[in-house]
Amino acid sequence: MNDQRGVSFLESVNLMFDRAASLVPMPPGLDEYIKRCNAVYQIRFPVKFRDGIKVFRGWRAVHSGHRLPTKGGIRYAPIVHQDEVEALAALMTYKCALVNVPFGGSKGGLRFNPRAHDSEDLERITRRFARELIARGFISPSRNVPAPDMGTGAREMAWIADTYVDQHPDDINAIGCVTGKPTTQGGISGRTEATGRGVQYALREFFRHPEAVKEAHLAGNLEGKRVVVQGLGNVGYHAAKFLSEEDGALIIGIIEHDGAIVSDEGLPVEEVAQHLRQTRGVKGFPGARYVAEGLSVLESECDILIPAAMEGQITGENAPRIKAPLIAEAANGPVTFRADEILRAAGKVMIPDVFLNAGGVVVSYFEWIKNITHMRFGRMERRFDEAKSALAVDVLEEMIGKPIPEDHRGRMLHGANELDLVRSGLDDTMRLAYQEMDEAMRAHNEIPDLRTAAFFVAIEKIATAYQEVGV
Repeated sequence: MNDQRGVSFLESVNLMFDRAASLVPMPPGLDEYIKRCNAVYQIRFPVKFRDGIKVFRGWRAVHSGHRLPTKGGIRYAPIVHQDEVEALAALMTYKCALVNVPFGGSKGGLRFNPRAHDSEDLERITRRFARELIARGFISPSRNVPAPDMGTGAREMAWIADTYVDQHPDDINAIGCVTGKPTTQGGISGRTEATGRGVQYALREFFRHPEAVKEAHLAGNLEGKRVVVQGLGNVGYHAAKFLSEEDGALIIGIIEHDGAIVSDEGLPVEEVAQHLRQTRGVKGFPGARYVAEGLSVLESECDILIPAAMEGQITGENAPRIKAPLIAEAANGPVTFRADEILRAAGKVMIPDVFLNAGGVVVSYFEWIKNITHMRFGRMERRFDEAKSALAVDVLEEMIGKPIPEDHRGRMLHGANELDLVRSGLDDTMRLAYQEMDEAMRAHNEIPDLRTAAFFVAIEKIATAYQEVGV
């Protein structure tokens, strides 16, 4: 999607890169090498259906191989194109570097409408696409590891994994060729919610920094904050659900493809999600005001705006009308470069996509580790930790001369399972990454905002990795 000045998604990402790269000491020319995609594979293949043959067109881009394997989702959508795939691959490189996940960046896309096909057709399409990519090394547990993205999910990842196993039966780590699989097929607990959960953890960390909160003209914590969410897909749904149910935020607006619904009293996210699944839209949801021109709700009075849909939703055209003091970019590239300039000049604070939506790749990393170690998290230590905790509780009760209340005792005796450890690891990762951005911004006067800080930290790490091996 282009901004009003004709700047594409990829050009927008590259302009943001250039702004930060100019501040990173590195040999001349290295910045250009880091910025450009290393390889882009375009493919056309036929699939035979009952009513004839249809030809599909897709891409797999590898942006940077400074760390292997490269990592990035596969999306199915009728608007997928090479520029978008390259931009998303670049963001994956910077995202992984920022949150200290040892992957390079990659991305894939297939241009078609998955809603126009039944499950049987989708499986045929997916397996054929996977075979083409596997044959050319664009799917491999050691070289290139896809994950779900728009239009794909755990089901498609299971098909891809099975196709890879069929073509590489002797690869002991074959199941690690994709992440985001069902837990029964080598997936990991907490992967489906991961990106939305990461948004929650990132916002919590932001509100632990009083200076940053003050810069956003806010105060306190997430309790009672009025939030507008664009897109109630996997990311937006989980982020809105967790923020409202666990942190006390008030979801006052939800924007979807058919319009938006608003309520000053707050919207019940789970009920809205059920209505959306049943009717394929938000129109008609009881107890809320419907707004046919949904994008106008981006300009509502609120404390936090969470664009969680697609790229290019806040542009140079509508940015001057954005009222939210804090914009949390849960989607990839929702704010264009021109919009970013306008919003910064207006004093808005943006938590950038390259950080905020990294939860998915963080937990994908945990899944990949689980697959190549062939061991689920918590299996070795859970009961040992429970036994140590039980001993500590017994000693404590003996010392105080009375039993610990049962609810507290239960929590103290609980040994961490896989989901507990995944959430703990994700929380720690998001906290530390935010702190790195914040420290970079505070240490360098020329870094004016979190987005530039995020790119600065990521580029510095990538440049160091290349220079250390003599590139």
